[in-house]
Parts: sequence; C-alpha cells; structure tokens
Amino acid sequence: MSVRVTRLFAITGLLPALLTAHTGEPLHPDDLATAWEFDPGVVIPLVVSAVMYLVGSRRQFGLGRLQQLCFWSGWLSLAVALVSPLHPMGEVLFSAHMVQHEILMLISAPLLVISRPLVTFLWAFPFEWRRVVGRWSKSGPIRRPWLWLTTPLVAWWVHAIAIWVWHAPALFQATINSDLIHTLQHLSFFLSAMLFWWSLFYAHGRRAYGSGVLYVFTTAIHTGILGALLTFTPRLWYPIYSKTTQAWGLTPLQDQQVGGLIMWVPASLVYLAAGLALFAAWMKESDTLLERAPDAK
Repeated sequence: MSVRVTRLFAITGLLPALLTAHTGEPLHPDDLATAWEFDPGVVIPLVVSAVMYLVGSRRQFGLGRLQQLCFWSGWLSLAVALVSPLHPMGEVLFSAHMVQHEILMLISAPLLVISRPLVTFLWAFPFEWRRVVGRWSKSGPIRRPWLWLTTPLVAWWVHAIAIWVWHAPALFQATINSDLIHTLQHLSFFLSAMLFWWSLFYAHGRRAYGSGVLYVFTTAIHTGILGALLTFTPRLWYPIYSKTTQAWGLTPLQDQQVGGLIMWVPASLVYLAAGLALFAAWMKESDTLLERAPDAK
C-alpha cells in the first residue's frame, strides 16, 4: 500500500510538469490541449479570492444573485485568460495575446467591478478586522488620493496611457522574453481597466453616468484607432512573432492584422454596449429626478 501511495504522490507531483510539456519551446497546435499553465503567482491569488468570496458571500447580508453571477463570471474569465492555453498561445501569436488582453480589460474587469467583491471579501474576516479596515479606508490619506484617482478623467488617462504605452514595439516584445515584464503588463491592463470601470459605474453615482458615456465613447475611439493602425499597416510591428506564426497557418503580418481587428471591432462593440447601458441608466436617473422635483417644492 505504501508503494502505491508513493507512486500516487509522484504522479501528482509530476502532473504540472506533464501539463506544461515542451517548456522553453514555441507552442505548437498539437500541444494546445496540454498547455495549461499553473503559475503559483496566478493560481494562488485566484484560489484565495474564490475561497474568500465563498466565505464572505455566506455571511454578507443583501448580496444579490446578479453580483454573485458577475463575480464568478469575471473570476472564470480571469482563469481563462491567465491559466488556460490562451496564455502560452499569446507567446506565439500576437492575435491570441490580444484576445487575452481584451478579456482582462473588457470582460474580467467590468464584471468584477459590477460584483463589488471587496465588501464581500471583508465579510470573510472577523468583525474586528473589518472595523479596522473600514476605519483605515475612510482616513484622509487613503480617501483623498482614492477620490482623485477615481475621477473619470483621471481614470480615463491612466487606462489610455497603459494601453498605448504597452503596445510600443519595444515594451510589447519585452513581455515575451521576461515573465516579470509580462506580469507588469497584465497588471497594468487589468488594474487600470478596473479603475476605469469603477470610476464610471460607482465612484460618483448615477448622476455621472451621462459623462461616463463620453468617456466610454472616447475610449472606443482611441483603442479603435490603435486597432486600425495594427490592421492596415504594411509593416510588422512585433518581429518577435515572425518565426512562431507559421505553425498556426498565419504569416506574421496576418497575425498582426487579426489582432488589430480584434482590438478594433469586437472591443468597440463592448464599449458601445457599455455606453448604451450607461446612457439608459442616466436617462432613468434623470426621469426619477424630474418626478421628484415637484415634491421638493
């Protein structure tokens, strides 16, 4: 029995290595099914956040089903972007890399913002800890910078700069050769997107939804311009993909054009949907204020 147990533990220990076979070599389509990446720096935060949300959701009062659905959908999209074979695909296909980034910024970030998970996370801790964190978050040195950072114009600029700077050829190609730089890129995209969507949805209430439509629209414009440039340029911006796309049936320039189209068309549709939702909420809030106006006289 002890021999069997030893073998079982040995196989379990080797499983991550088997699932990430051919490490150091460009991903080939034949290896796609086994190309899951279980980086502890990604898996541990995902697991911890899931456990904290499960515990907190059982204790928190008034947590709606929509919020829970948004959290788990956002959490799952993060896992798809960072753990599934899509991640190693991004190292051999620019278009896959673009899909990964759009998931982080346009699916994971807004869904998690809508779910408002920080409150639920706090409910996973003892009451005394929650009270200490609550006092700390309301203190001047924390609250004032946060209010400034979540101003829609500031959040808009932070997110826009992150998008354009990281698509500079030198920086983008550096992410393929350095795990640290790759992590910084993903954090920049994801956190700046969280900040952007939070500033539109919650930071200044429903009365700010009207201006939020403008910020969503202008974001769609400048990201669409970047996507169009990637689509129509005759020059290869990222030569690091020049030797890795052929196995996937694409030339490097075609791969870049597909990535540009993904950033241009599907992403613009997401921004359009978000803008329409904000506009509808703004109109509803305006109607509510008009209805209350006679009562206030």
